[in-house]
Amino acid sequence: MKVRVLITIIIKRYGLWIAAFLVVAVLIFVSRSARKTDLDWRFVNAFGIKLPMRYGIHGIDVSRHNARIDWKKVRQMESEGVRLQFVFVKATEGATLTDKYFVKNWREAKKSALRRGAYHFYHPTRDPVKQATNFIRNVTLSKGDFAPVVDFEVTNGQSHDTIIDGLRLWLETVEEHYGVRPIIYTNGNLYRRYINGNLDDYPLWIADYSTEHLRNYNPDKLYLWQHSQTGWVQGIRGRVDFNVFVMDENTMGEICL
Repeated sequence: MKVRVLITIIIKRYGLWIAAFLVVAVLIFVSRSARKTDLDWRFVNAFGIKLPMRYGIHGIDVSRHNARIDWKKVRQMESEGVRLQFVFVKATEGATLTDKYFVKNWREAKKSALRRGAYHFYHPTRDPVKQATNFIRNVTLSKGDFAPVVDFEVTNGQSHDTIIDGLRLWLETVEEHYGVRPIIYTNGNLYRRYINGNLDDYPLWIADYSTEHLRNYNPDKLYLWQHSQTGWVQGIRGRVDFNVFVMDENTMGEICL
């Protein structure tokens, strides 16, 4: 009732158009304020970053850049009700390279009772089948592991069609071998240029550090969100990438063996 009276006073004093403008402005402000809080960001001191607490399944990804990892300390890491539940480990890159810490990280992640996934860093200038073979040769997946991941971060000056066709060939080769549809990891810019409208059938893991919502991505395919590169984890030197599973917990099996 008070709101109705206030609107009536504004109309009498300033006119209908001014009143309408003020109402719209208030609605926009309320909407934006809601968007800023709908993920329930909270700074967790032990991790050194804000976490979107709306999501309950948090995890990290690691590679040789994180050097030797003390997985016992990682397993024990928990703060303010948040514990790490999954990890993605870099396995291979290009047609021949293998991450030097992959074997140990892969083994220790399983011992640590973390759901694990392996990823391949994709180079558009390299033969996609040879790259897929490199991954297949080095990665043995078990029941419960995440589907294979192609990490698409660089274009290396290749044409639009070359990049899309190469990615598709990698994805199809890997899917045929493991019997599960691979996950595409990429950033917002590359998603819009190459993935959206071309490779929409594949689960998406997006790296996006600039937004507090995920409305720019297909909600039916977005499963994972890398929201920070600057977290801290006991047992790991330096900064760590942090991720959350954004789907309903019951759908996690859709992207696992």
